[in-house]
Amino acid sequence: MEVSHNSVTTDRKFDLPVDSEHKSTEFRLFSVASPHMRAFHLSWISFFACFVSTFAAPPLLPIIRDNIDLTATDIGNAGIAAVSGAVFARVAMGTACDLFGPRLASSSLILLTAPAVFLTSIVNSPATFLLARFFTGFSLATFVSTQFWMSSMFSPNVVGTANGLSGGWGNLGGGATQLIMPLVYSLIHTNIGSTKFTAWRIAFFIPALFQALSAYAIFFLGQDLPDGNYVRLEKSGDKHKDNFSQVFYHAITNYRGWILALTYGYCFGVELTIDNIIAQYFYDRFDVNLHTAGIIAASFGLANLFSRPGGGMLSDLVAKRYGMRGRLWSLWVVQMIGGLLCLLLGKIGSLSGSVAVMLVFSVFVQAACGLTFGVVPFVSRRSLGVISGMTGGGGNVGAVLTQVIFFRGSRYSTEDGISLMGIMIMCCTLVILLIYFPQWGGLFCGPRKGATEEDYYLSEWTAAEKEQGFHKMSLKFSENSRRERGKIGASVPIPSDPPTYV
Repeated sequence: MEVSHNSVTTDRKFDLPVDSEHKSTEFRLFSVASPHMRAFHLSWISFFACFVSTFAAPPLLPIIRDNIDLTATDIGNAGIAAVSGAVFARVAMGTACDLFGPRLASSSLILLTAPAVFLTSIVNSPATFLLARFFTGFSLATFVSTQFWMSSMFSPNVVGTANGLSGGWGNLGGGATQLIMPLVYSLIHTNIGSTKFTAWRIAFFIPALFQALSAYAIFFLGQDLPDGNYVRLEKSGDKHKDNFSQVFYHAITNYRGWILALTYGYCFGVELTIDNIIAQYFYDRFDVNLHTAGIIAASFGLANLFSRPGGGMLSDLVAKRYGMRGRLWSLWVVQMIGGLLCLLLGKIGSLSGSVAVMLVFSVFVQAACGLTFGVVPFVSRRSLGVISGMTGGGGNVGAVLTQVIFFRGSRYSTEDGISLMGIMIMCCTLVILLIYFPQWGGLFCGPRKGATEEDYYLSEWTAAEKEQGFHKMSLKFSENSRRERGKIGASVPIPSDPPTYV
């Protein structure tokens, strides 16, 4: 049955109940309804493909290093290169999403980086190997478009779930590639009869092709917003074509974005670091074979099947009762526990104990990623893309710094580096204490008296822009984000419209 929403003037109909911005108020995992759920499935599958490509090399490193004479320093530098390329790419991706839409921004980047994956098959020196990993790593910036897209398609009450699932299932690629690449290599080497130094090169054609196909799927099947693509909406006058300088200014002057970038550097950044080092760590320290090391390493990344989505769901769940303050408390507690577990992981000397702690650690560090992006969509409405890019870029900066400090060269053993990384997580998590929203409060302080969502989000627009009606989408978002007051401490009633299909 389809009914109309009183506050919506358009007669457009959707398969899912929507709010005044036409964002879905429900998340139906097994639906492919256009545009909401279709965008979800396209986003996580394409991000998954990029993760597989970026981390296709680590599980085959024992073979690759013998083929092109890689030293420990070469391997460390290549691992750093793989995640450093996406630092600025993520900020640029956020800006591109704000200005051109997630569909075009995402498909373009994925397609542009696919050749780097293909070319990995012909590297013949440490320098070319590093360059291949560096340019492939740019594809990880699609994470930003994934989170932006979900925040544009789903209402505040389910946005944490949507962001957590899309990001988490995309991150699964980091674990899946630990299984996929050794399997593909084995099939080519054993069944086809290629030499081992030829087999690993042919294997890279699989992730490269997968990545290229996902780019075409987004471009031809995706849609930027519930009401259509940016180009059509801007031509019809239904969407204001924003000014880059204003979008960028309101992002970089919002301190909450910088804090979340720092904390994300020590949840997602740690996850990237573990993806780069964990297989070789178990191979070298516990003398397991390549296949076993790959399975253990894969179990870390595969926890994203439920851990990061679980963080997003937890964020939405606590927000129903405690609002934004509940989201912040959940993030702080979960990431702190993750830091303690990381510290412990480096101290355990038995194989079974290390595997057990690693599995529990993976749940907490990945859940913290989901919890982070339960907060990000509320930092700014106008500059959502840049804020998402800053936060995502922070994850890569954290990975680069951690690998440079603890895992490059021989200054620290890998186990000591892991423990020190746990201390870094806990220290950087403390700054969440400084995040405060005047309309909702922070960890220890309640909301400022008289502050409203409208005051916060409309402050990003000038009086002249408001006169021209450019602020209308922010106004609608303000109304829909009143749920972040929670049931406890809400100063005024929160509108609760019944589920509607527009």
